[in-house]
Amino acid sequence: MKNIIKEVDLSVEWKRSNPDIIVYKPKDGVPDDMDNEHLLVIRAPKSEELLAFWTQSSCEGKGDNHIMLARSPDAENWSDPIRIAGAGSAPGAMQASWQIPIVTDSGRIYCFFTKETEATDKSNRQGNGPMGSLYSDDNGISWTEGADIDLPRNKYDNPDPTIPKSWIIWQLPIRDGKGRYIAGYTQVTSETLKIKPHPAWVHIDSRCVFFRFENIDGMEQPCELRITQLPKEGAGIEVANPMYPEISTAQEPSIALLPDGRLFVTLRTMTGAMWYSVSSDDGESWREPEPLRYRDDGGIICHPLSPGPVYRLGNGKYLLLYHNNPGTSGGDSQFKVTWPDNQSNFIRNPTYIAVGTFKPKAHQPLWFSQPYRLLDTDHVPIGPKNTAEVGTYTSITEFKGRRILWYPDRKYYLLGKYIDDDFLDLIVNGQMS
Repeated sequence: MKNIIKEVDLSVEWKRSNPDIIVYKPKDGVPDDMDNEHLLVIRAPKSEELLAFWTQSSCEGKGDNHIMLARSPDAENWSDPIRIAGAGSAPGAMQASWQIPIVTDSGRIYCFFTKETEATDKSNRQGNGPMGSLYSDDNGISWTEGADIDLPRNKYDNPDPTIPKSWIIWQLPIRDGKGRYIAGYTQVTSETLKIKPHPAWVHIDSRCVFFRFENIDGMEQPCELRITQLPKEGAGIEVANPMYPEISTAQEPSIALLPDGRLFVTLRTMTGAMWYSVSSDDGESWREPEPLRYRDDGGIICHPLSPGPVYRLGNGKYLLLYHNNPGTSGGDSQFKVTWPDNQSNFIRNPTYIAVGTFKPKAHQPLWFSQPYRLLDTDHVPIGPKNTAEVGTYTSITEFKGRRILWYPDRKYYLLGKYIDDDFLDLIVNGQMS
């Protein structure tokens, strides 16, 4: 149920989810820094620092997305961010969105992103374009713009070859069992091929596909990058939309490497549950997807159309983030035919975690603990989107002996929370509820 508060003090509202760290708070009088999301934090390759990348705008979907970078020597004190790509507020400026930093064996940092161009598919400007590229050889201090990368096409792309793909990668790429970087992305079908059965943004034909970066550790320039699109056969991972079964709604894959070399992927759907699949051949083919359960024959993990990442941790466990509701919360529901307001702003709260354990002989190779409610905004909406969501578009680092979950709070504040082993042990042992 919405908790409408007339007066919200933004100078202290960041405390509501009980963070340990502040990465960024919007500044008074800076109109294009009010929306902050897609927070991906990595360890700097050539120093004991963290680098935080995020997509910033005046408001999501308003056309001024740009990519920001801040750095920290200790995870708690952060530099003022710099803009490294993307639009300002000037008319006609082009956007840069949904960045993915990759560190190569040489210590070079690449930053790839969805780059808006003049030629764009009408369905989604901020999710349509070639793969823009930047690279840095000095630990992210300075950046060189590389060539735009034309991505492999498939039958869901606009048939006009001058119109780029509609694609979004939201999680950091991982290395597969052979040490190659792989990333999952959402493929959105061009509306020139399939018109949405309903105007709501959630009802768009989509599926989960994958890119493998074949030669990124050895290339000199982004124009040399070779990308393989996976799976090699078929459409990708699809899940029928329960309201409009003629389309697939399967999005935002999050990949984790299993100890036996298989890949495990979670994805969001419109079914009210998180789904998953497994690949035994480095993503070249995937098992038929299924609803994710706490264990074989256990309860289904309820989750709305929202990112649901799974992370492999340094202690051998896995961490799952989810909202623990079936697409409905209070009076809000993603299944309403007509939305009086953006229902996702409220069903994406609170955020729960569950700890995963590898079960090599099980059908579902990761079994999860019972949920623990980690982040909660009390359904108090703030920011230009007037959203109460929390813990969407996150990342995790293990740095100087501690593990940190980095998360946007209501796509406004960027925050961090320590997730140490002793805390996770209490969850696994049922001592936290």
